[in-house]
Order: sequence, then C-alpha cells, then structure tokens
Amino acid sequence: MKKAYLNWSSGKDAAFALYKIQQEAELSITKLVTTVNSESNSVSMHNLDVQLLKQQAEHLGIELHLIKLPAGDVSMVDYNKIMKDAVTSLKNEGFRISVFGDIFLEDLKRYREEKLQEIGMKAVFPLWKLDTKELLLDFIAKGFKAITICVNAKVLSKDFCGRIIDKNFVDSLPDGVDPCGENGEFHTFVFDGPIFSTPVSYIKGEVYKKIYSEGNENNTWDSKFYYCDLQSGMK
Repeated sequence: MKKAYLNWSSGKDAAFALYKIQQEAELSITKLVTTVNSESNSVSMHNLDVQLLKQQAEHLGIELHLIKLPAGDVSMVDYNKIMKDAVTSLKNEGFRISVFGDIFLEDLKRYREEKLQEIGMKAVFPLWKLDTKELLLDFIAKGFKAITICVNAKVLSKDFCGRIIDKNFVDSLPDGVDPCGENGEFHTFVFDGPIFSTPVSYIKGEVYKKIYSEGNENNTWDSKFYYCDLQSGMK
C-alpha cells in the first residue's frame, strides 16, 4: 500500500475518510496532520484542546503531526508558506499522498490540489461528491459517535452546540443547512467508532458564544459562533 497522511480535523468527515481509506486498503495512513493555534494550543476553528486531539490519535493508533499557526489573523501569504514548508517536510519523510475529508467544495478542492502539485504531491478525496445526508446516516449506522463543538450562530441556534450526532440531530437541522455542515454550519469531535480501539473520554463543559469582529466591518465572513467546551476525561 502507498504511504499517505490524513488531514485530521478531529471531526466526522476526517474520521469517515480514514474509515473509507482503511476499508479500500490501497493507501496506508501512517500520520494524522492537524493545524493548531500556537497560542491557545487548540485545533484551528474547532477550538478543541490539543490534549483531546492527542487522545484521538492514541486511540486510532496513528502518529499525530501538528502544524502550528501563529495567533491572530494569518494572511494567506503566511499561511501558504507555513503549509508549504510543513508539507515539504512530510514529502522528505516519504509521503506523496495527502488525504482530505472534503465533500463538494470545488474551490477548496482545486486550491488543495494546486498547492500540493507545486511540490510534487497528490491529493485524495475519498468522500468526494457523496450525498451528504446519506453519508451522515451511514456514518451513524457504522457506529461512529460525534458531538458538535462549534456551530455558526448565523444558521444554527445555541442548542445545536454540544449535541450528539444522531438521526434526531439530522432530522432537526433547518432547511438549507447541509447535513454534514460542509458549508461551515457546524464542526464536530469524533470520540468513538469502528476505527477507534476504545472510546475517547471527555467531559462536556459550558456552551459559549464568541464574536470575531475585527476586520469584518462589511460582514464579508461569518463572525458569530457557539462553542462547546470539551475537556479530557482522562485523569
């Protein structure tokens, strides 16, 4: 099998992409790669504590590689340089394939492919163009368990944050919200499933709202999100 690494967000799409790759047995995922905020020591966007991320990797039995991003707004120029340096380092370790959990965002797929091609790498998308509702129901049916840890306050109310992903969750999503949150409506933390040796233990804390207003005077991007504070359940 060809050696590959998976871009690991800690959420359901990355987990199901890993499951698909392992079932097809054509690629060998030997490393999980995650971008984290160097100041808060949390997963970018998900605001998940790195300790829980490390526990996921341990329960998956796969090495974790962190790419640290500076605190605050990072320009695309700086972001691209950081990522290029990190991926070049992975290429020097023998990796030639990068796996993503993206489903239908064409611009993002093209961006990833182009940046990887610049350094002689290939992008693989095992979930590409799958029906998102069927995908999520299949995810649930396969025994995966996940909790929402971030929701976009523009499209979902506070009570959607900190909820377990199950059929009731799917049925309660408002019209226009993608079942997999592919447009950024929500993000998740996966804590159990057929790819885990044992469930990841966590403690659910408070749900809080965070507003990102700097540089968004013209409402060019969504700026209000609810987060669920998760802490490691390991003593």
